[in-house]
Amino acid sequence: MEVSYPKKKINVLLLENIHRDAFQLFESDGFNVRLEKAALTEQELLERIPDIHILGIRSKTNVTAPVIAKAKRLLSIGCFCIGTNQVDTQAAEGRAIPVFNAPYSNTRSVAELVIGEIIMLARRLSDQIRNNHEGKWTKVSDGCFEIRGKTLGIIGYGHIGSQVSVLAESMGMKVIFYDIQTKLPLGNAVSLPTYEDVLKNVDFLSFHVPETEETMNLFQKKHIQLMKKGSYVINASRGRVLQIDDLTEALKSGHLAGAAVDVFPEEPKANGESYKSPLHNLENVVLTSHIGGSTEEAQKNIGTEVAEKLLKFINNGSTSLSVNFPNIELGTIKPGFHRILNIHKNQPGFLRDINSIVSDMGGNILTQNLSTSMQIGYLSMEIDKNLGDELKNRIKEHPHSIRTRILY
Repeated sequence: MEVSYPKKKINVLLLENIHRDAFQLFESDGFNVRLEKAALTEQELLERIPDIHILGIRSKTNVTAPVIAKAKRLLSIGCFCIGTNQVDTQAAEGRAIPVFNAPYSNTRSVAELVIGEIIMLARRLSDQIRNNHEGKWTKVSDGCFEIRGKTLGIIGYGHIGSQVSVLAESMGMKVIFYDIQTKLPLGNAVSLPTYEDVLKNVDFLSFHVPETEETMNLFQKKHIQLMKKGSYVINASRGRVLQIDDLTEALKSGHLAGAAVDVFPEEPKANGESYKSPLHNLENVVLTSHIGGSTEEAQKNIGTEVAEKLLKFINNGSTSLSVNFPNIELGTIKPGFHRILNIHKNQPGFLRDINSIVSDMGGNILTQNLSTSMQIGYLSMEIDKNLGDELKNRIKEHPHSIRTRILY
């Protein structure tokens, strides 16, 4: 069967050891796909991006504006993780490149890790483990507590925060939370009106927020001072949410009884690389290597979820659940139909002009969908005849057009 563009000529690059299920989905659909273990630096990505049509990354590869500017063939970016802050999504939108992620697939994995860390902190297990490996017998109860009856504060009550809430409550904890958006509490959790209200009333504090300008250094000395002496902090969200030096000072002074940190302001690019943190070797501090979503189940689910979104976009033009793009859900192209996909600057009159071009060339428009953002418009239309490259070139000449694809 004739296709719009041979899939074997579409280059897919999957970095950072993305789950092999994603590789197999692209390979089985006929794409030229390459799977690599490591992240790429900006310079390495600049050298390779001109030949890439689909890019898959996790959290360590940064897709910057200069990279996007050089990505002449890039159709879409898949972030095989929750966050997308490692991609300049605004620059990608301006170049007609939708970005997809997996906001749900590792929810349970992160939530379970947080619950485990709460128990570790309450029982000072990191110190016990280290002492026993060193041959020191330290059977003590001082400073060790049950978590039942304690209060957990959650900052960010999204998919992960709410899941932590349910698990914590099932273990007998009282849960309070704060979110910048109004969220329906699950179980007996209680929403408090301010971030500071949560800080003042918790035994354990857990962060579940994205990295934005508002969340940078969200937890620093002035916030620590609001917490009662002997409380604990867990961060499995983003590394720049906590001011590490202030956290270190509070741990050394004893104001905070412990902390669990899974994410850091600067992280190594590959396994085995060394890193330095002022939190190293402090008592009752659990440090992990950004493993919140690193379970086999989560990585498999993420690989499948993001790959399927990318495949839908390439094969039929659907942009549903893209984080930076007008969302349109499209079905299978009917036999004999030809789907035109166009991204353009969001300016008045464009739809009228495109309809005129199609009509002048003898095409009959059968269906049409248009969705817009402040910056761009995304148009899908189906016509009853193949007008081929001539139509594509006519649309390309329009001053507001950014990119056009024709599928059949």
